[in-house]
Amino acid sequence: MTFSPSQHLNESAVKSWNRIRAKSIIREVDDRSMDGAEELLGLSAARGVLKKSDIAHRSADAESLIGYKRVSQGDLVCNKMQAWNGVFGISPYAGITSPDYAVYRFYENCEPSFIEYLVKTPLYATDFKCRSNGIGTGFMRLNPSEFLDTDFWLPSMDDQRAVVQFIDIRVNQLDQLVERKNKFIRLLAERMTSSVIEATKPRAEWHSRPFWTIAQPKSISGQVGEALLSVYLDRGVIPYSEGGGLVHKPAESLEKYQLVEPGDLVMNNQQAWRGSLGVSEHRGIVSPAYLIFELDGEELDSAFANYAFRSRHYVDQFMLASMSVGDIQRQIKWPHLRRVMVSLPPLSEQKRIVEELNTRLSRLEGLIASTRLSVTYLQEKRTALITAAVTGKIDVRNAA
Repeated sequence: MTFSPSQHLNESAVKSWNRIRAKSIIREVDDRSMDGAEELLGLSAARGVLKKSDIAHRSADAESLIGYKRVSQGDLVCNKMQAWNGVFGISPYAGITSPDYAVYRFYENCEPSFIEYLVKTPLYATDFKCRSNGIGTGFMRLNPSEFLDTDFWLPSMDDQRAVVQFIDIRVNQLDQLVERKNKFIRLLAERMTSSVIEATKPRAEWHSRPFWTIAQPKSISGQVGEALLSVYLDRGVIPYSEGGGLVHKPAESLEKYQLVEPGDLVMNNQQAWRGSLGVSEHRGIVSPAYLIFELDGEELDSAFANYAFRSRHYVDQFMLASMSVGDIQRQIKWPHLRRVMVSLPPLSEQKRIVEELNTRLSRLEGLIASTRLSVTYLQEKRTALITAAVTGKIDVRNAA
């Protein structure tokens, strides 16, 4: 044990709860699938054990599931490399899971859900981090022998069940509140999108012209000393240091990377049809796979262009100007792109639209930010409540 119980448990819990080694209430199960035909299960930190078929953004499955670990309903599944991050879950299903996971089965001398809540607390996350082997958090592995050597402080079975019932009720209330706030955030984000679409959609009185008359391709390479930029789906052109690494890794040589200047339109050649483009506010360099255009500043306000070209109307046009290369990659082609019709109001009206959009979107972004802060607070409250309950700091028998 890497922490002192007296520092984290209620004083009465230290005196009356039993100190029990994990191996006395749980055992490892390593039963392998012979044919890989069972239901494939995954593990999420937020949602626990799930059927892989129910995971929206699932990772690619192995070619063969033979040798995957069998899981019975009620087993505790652990991602050994993320145990320090609380990635445990009791499975509501029978099936198979990754051979890199650990599967544990409970004896009948404990309440499984109490243990599940306990091992996901920050208290035990710290303990598991100390017990894990490896270099860096991404490669730290909690081996079953170390997990089974962990000490738990447990109340009586009746009290364990009372704690679980208390936590289930309170957590459900908090989770419902968080979901309502997340729904409000999604509604605000939809309002932001619809505001941009409504403000920039072509009007009959606006002047239409081909894309090539207001945007000219440019490609200046050999600028290796410039800052690295990236094009992010929801944020447009950003410094690579602010999130570009989540999208791609730069090449070893930046010699062929292209110069981008403030006001240039940058398109991810294969993802522009999804909205991965933007007018840059920064000077820097981007991948040679991107398309860069110098915009006609006398006809087109750069901020208006950033709003308009990332809106649904023009993104759909960019998709039509692309050729498919698989399910999500469509290479945009200049002979088609140059003919896309762009509808523009006078420059003065563009600036007025931008000013109005900036004001409206700033207000909506402020609401989103404050709501996200309240979600963070509720999530922290959830964690604190669970930790307090499983360490005896809340008398659940007298809690209202």
